[in-house]
Amino acid sequence: MDENRLNILNQSNRMLSKLQLLSVFFGDDVIYKIYLRSQVIHKLFENNPELDANKLDLFHLQFTQSLIDLLRKIKKNNETNVSLLFDEIQINKEMIDKLNDPFYTQANFNLEKQRQALKINLSLRKLFQVLSDNSADNPLSKNINAFSARFASDFFFTIAPELLQDITAYADNDVYTDEYATIQRKLMGVLCKYDFKTEFYCGLKSGNQIVEVYKFVDADRYFLYAPADNLFVFVDIAKIANIDFSNNLSKKERLIHELRDKNDKLEGNAAAMKAFMPPEIKNLLADNYKKIADINFMENISNIDVQANILKSMLNTDLI
Repeated sequence: MDENRLNILNQSNRMLSKLQLLSVFFGDDVIYKIYLRSQVIHKLFENNPELDANKLDLFHLQFTQSLIDLLRKIKKNNETNVSLLFDEIQINKEMIDKLNDPFYTQANFNLEKQRQALKINLSLRKLFQVLSDNSADNPLSKNINAFSARFASDFFFTIAPELLQDITAYADNDVYTDEYATIQRKLMGVLCKYDFKTEFYCGLKSGNQIVEVYKFVDADRYFLYAPADNLFVFVDIAKIANIDFSNNLSKKERLIHELRDKNDKLEGNAAAMKAFMPPEIKNLLADNYKKIADINFMENISNIDVQANILKSMLNTDLI
């Protein structure tokens, strides 16, 4: 075998290896068929020394190389687009990690509202004692307002300003008042009756105004605590019956769920985008395969030249 023929066959094998890798990357049946057909063409020249190997070289230069260049450009564009998706996925993951700060999680809120209920119960018991003894001591537990300051933005339910004003209204002659707190007289009596045993029910907010609602453990009665005024009064629970308490996720946790759902979709899109092939090019490749699958393609090598020019023109279009 002369050196020129050997070089052409070796070059042909290298070209076929590149095409095979691209067929695997795209997983497209037509590309794989073109690869297989190109192998047949290669074997035809390899097993028939009387055939002019320069025609094999011409076939690869005009058709196979143009096809490889086109597929590589599509692959590069796809990988760029996929990279952008994974960048977005990573940004979302970093945001999720920040939002997952245990300081603001639902589990931490559930724990802290139990602690807050204990603070409220202890404060009310001390308030009763202070009022009874006509003492000047501060009955409220230390940092009693830290709970709402920490969790109101994410875990408290928004209500209309008019409703907030309504449920916090009271008559002056119906309350006990000292330097530190104001409490409804009847509420104090019920608290004594049930030994100051209450639990946190929900938090409400309207603008910058916040209230905490508590329920008696042993009775279906409710009262609120307004941190801004240190006010304790009964609340008619029917007035807030329209609140959807089933949707008790914080804003941050809802955002985490949304980001995770979005990442699932982005990962699915990335998998599909990786091997995306524009329909126009898929149709062109199918037409190219028909040309090279023609048993008489050697007699119509000029058609390969035409197809190669079409492939080259695709490199400069907006389809990719």
